[in-house]
Amino acid sequence: MKNSKPTTKIIAGKYKGKVLELPSLDVTRSSKARLKESLFNVLQFDIIDKIFIEAFAGSGSIGLEAISRGAKRAYFVELDRNSYKILTKNCKTIEPDSCQTMMGDTFVQTPATISSLKNSNDELIIYIDPPFDYREGMEEIYNKSFQMIENIENENIFIVIVEHVSTLDMPEVLGKFVLNKTKKFGKSSLSYYTYK
Repeated sequence: MKNSKPTTKIIAGKYKGKVLELPSLDVTRSSKARLKESLFNVLQFDIIDKIFIEAFAGSGSIGLEAISRGAKRAYFVELDRNSYKILTKNCKTIEPDSCQTMMGDTFVQTPATISSLKNSNDELIIYIDPPFDYREGMEEIYNKSFQMIENIENENIFIVIVEHVSTLDMPEVLGKFVLNKTKKFGKSSLSYYTYK
């Protein structure tokens, strides 16, 4: 019997029920439905007309959910070639004109994207989901992610959200941003940072 590909669905909005393909699970963890639902319950209507930036995008399921719920545009950064292929396929399925995908190093591409939107009148939502638990050499990834947030110069950030392993102590302050709240979902948690 052929292995069926892992998939997930858009939870709500104009593309509700649309199926998205997921990369093989040894490369990326799909953000669990409960976590995703909670995230968008927190954001609710604040997502409308915002620009959504998804670092470590994987399949793009978070950014595409944002598009489905009214985000103006989504930027996706993914390093893994196979995941990137699936990401571009998913964007084509949903709304290609509202998606911009970049293959490359998150710590290079994401700051460049944020910086390029510095003078935009749009507010940005930044979603950072560093990979954890599945390969060596990842110890530095959270520190580099924190540094990336600390270095943000923009004044037009609505919120920065970090999805992380629940055992991690998140910094109270990262540059211009302060930890607003953390919500836990088993092994994964979401931490929300807003301007001080």
